[in-house]
Amino acid sequence: MEVVGPLWGVVLAALFLTCILFVAFGQITVRKLRKNQRTKDQLGLELASGWDILNVAQALALPKALTDRFKESYLSAMFANADLLREHTSVFDRALAALFFWLYTFTGISLMLLTAHYFIFIE
Repeated sequence: MEVVGPLWGVVLAALFLTCILFVAFGQITVRKLRKNQRTKDQLGLELASGWDILNVAQALALPKALTDRFKESYLSAMFANADLLREHTSVFDRALAALFFWLYTFTGISLMLLTAHYFIFIE
């Protein structure tokens, strides 16, 4: 029985939900943080439009021990200031960030694996 076909459906549904959560998280949480004078310069490096939404979600979703290691690295300017963002967000904001970030990560990895499977094993 072929399992890959239904997996594409699950991943595409997760991708659709990720797109909705990207917009919702940007409008609910990141907009509030952009308006705050203390946090607007602490959202990380914005390589493309909307990248700060991913930076904020990453900072709020990852464990504190890991974000503290990011702070000590040479590339710390690329990452959002997780401690400051945790002070200025609610529990709902952090839960929305975790849901969005981990679904985004799952979807991205799944799409890469399914695409690689398609090109390697499908004739």
